[in-house]
Amino acid sequence: MVRTILFPSSFYDLYKVDEDMQQEYDAALDTGLFQVILFSYDDWFNHGILKLSENLQSEIDAVYRGWMMKPEQYLAFYTELLKRNICLVTDPEMYSLMHVFPNIYPELAGDTARILTFPLHTEIDIEKVKQVFPRFMVKDYVKSVKGTEFPVYFTQSTTQTEFNRWMEVFYDYRGSLLTGGICIKEYLNLKKYDGKTNEFRVYYIANQTASVCRNSLQDYYTPDPPAALIEKYRNLESVFYTIDFAELEDGSWKTIEAGDGSVSGLSDKQDYKAFFRTLYQCLN
Repeated sequence: MVRTILFPSSFYDLYKVDEDMQQEYDAALDTGLFQVILFSYDDWFNHGILKLSENLQSEIDAVYRGWMMKPEQYLAFYTELLKRNICLVTDPEMYSLMHVFPNIYPELAGDTARILTFPLHTEIDIEKVKQVFPRFMVKDYVKSVKGTEFPVYFTQSTTQTEFNRWMEVFYDYRGSLLTGGICIKEYLNLKKYDGKTNEFRVYYIANQTASVCRNSLQDYYTPDPPAALIEKYRNLESVFYTIDFAELEDGSWKTIEAGDGSVSGLSDKQDYKAFFRTLYQCLN
């Protein structure tokens, strides 16, 4: 039975949940289905030391809900928890598969934007990229720097000098969070309704479609992703993961992101308590 959720604590207090996770924490407890264990945010993320809010005498299975970790940090986290009698349902191989986009890309390639990958801190030949993509965006293997002055996409008019300068900005923003390498993605034209894209996040739990929610603050009258497309990705090799789907301008649909379910955020309009009830039902 999976009846435990592991959350990060407040930076200042091991026995209080991280303030940004409070709503999930409350919802999980309100279901009456889960117990909650906290681990020290500061000690783990800043010092690599695992401190838990309670010590367990017998082995349990648990779900992690919290902040992203690099694959090597998650491996250490998983290993240290095993020493404390806690086995996370998502093992390090599952986490790396879904968290690092190029790892899962071969499974999604028929329904997602094309990508090119490059090592970190090496000059990317912009002319060769432009031969492949009319327009393209830049991420590392996990995240972009969306919401900053960094360009949403680059075009055929982008010069090597301009691109190199922007990459310096990208590296500054990602800093110590840089993961894997650089991922150049074909830029897709997404359809908008009243200025908002039509994106959905789907949670898959134990190979079941557990939750399908609007994920870009769009209104409820926008079309849903095709059921067959959602169903197509129900059996990837992880117990808890997400796929994001988006409608294109021509009315077709693509997958635009994948993620590990432990570190993928719930949608703004999602019913948190219903999510945790579903999590319990799927895992048990």
